[in-house]
Amino acid sequence: MQIANCYLEPASYAVDFEDICYVRNLVFVVEQQIPLEVEFDKLDADCHHFLVRDADYRPIATCRLSPEGKLGRMAVLLEWRGQGVGESLLRAAIDKARNLGLTTITANAQLRALGFYQKFGFVAEGEGFAEAGIPHQAIRLILQPLEQTLRSVLQTREVSVDAVRLETVESTLTATRQLVMAARRQICIYSRDLDFVLYGQKDLVEALKQFTLGNRNASVQIIVQEPASLRHQVHPIVELAQRLPSYFLIRVPDEAEDLQYPSAFIINDSDGYLFRLLGNRYDGHWSPNLPARHRPLREEFERVWQRSSACAEFRALSL
Repeated sequence: MQIANCYLEPASYAVDFEDICYVRNLVFVVEQQIPLEVEFDKLDADCHHFLVRDADYRPIATCRLSPEGKLGRMAVLLEWRGQGVGESLLRAAIDKARNLGLTTITANAQLRALGFYQKFGFVAEGEGFAEAGIPHQAIRLILQPLEQTLRSVLQTREVSVDAVRLETVESTLTATRQLVMAARRQICIYSRDLDFVLYGQKDLVEALKQFTLGNRNASVQIIVQEPASLRHQVHPIVELAQRLPSYFLIRVPDEAEDLQYPSAFIINDSDGYLFRLLGNRYDGHWSPNLPARHRPLREEFERVWQRSSACAEFRALSL
């Protein structure tokens, strides 16, 4: 399987439906000869939609998830198949279902795509049937409730560890790598420009790569205050995000106070954190497990993340 040069984003029915229609029309109406009135229905307005775009921001794939957890309209343009695009879409839909608190995802899969879904744990239910003249099979995926997942994590967390001062690049790099290696499913990075001295180091990039490849539900969320600065350098984190677009989400703050935030930090979902008061310096403090310090950084990250936008520099960065 090749690595596609593209990126995935949640889509808005109101804003992105023209692009969603473009993909679905080519795949289902033109290629598979499904009637237009069958392909597009009233359910679209209520669904959660996902889009994959190429490096030039053109739509190349889409799918939708109903509020009840029914997955459908999974479509990838012909020239993009076999490059991991469908896998990225399916992971995004599964993660969305978990975040919505759903415990089950159902779908009517085209029979020729049944193996694709089975790789993710879907199981067939009942007899096959025809839909729009195409053989289909009802399938179902059972999800562990998010609350149960969180309780399980809390029960296995270790005793708090006192914070340790950091004074050098080397000690900061070592601590950052340990936080990545200790992460379960999520890593959050707040940085001005993905400081190359730190995030450009081969060992750290490799740790991030192994984190994502070792967990199909992994997520790396990055807030970059000055993404334009990345245009003028080949950055390993950017290249990794390009190769693994379903695992990396990058946003840029919209509010002036967030853009002027002077500090930098990284947190994981094991209550580990590393904080630098000034993002252009390497003195700071960290702990692999200290909820009292981790919690306010988590809240700060979530606050800024919710009022930030998808990185407009994606096109320039070929993401």
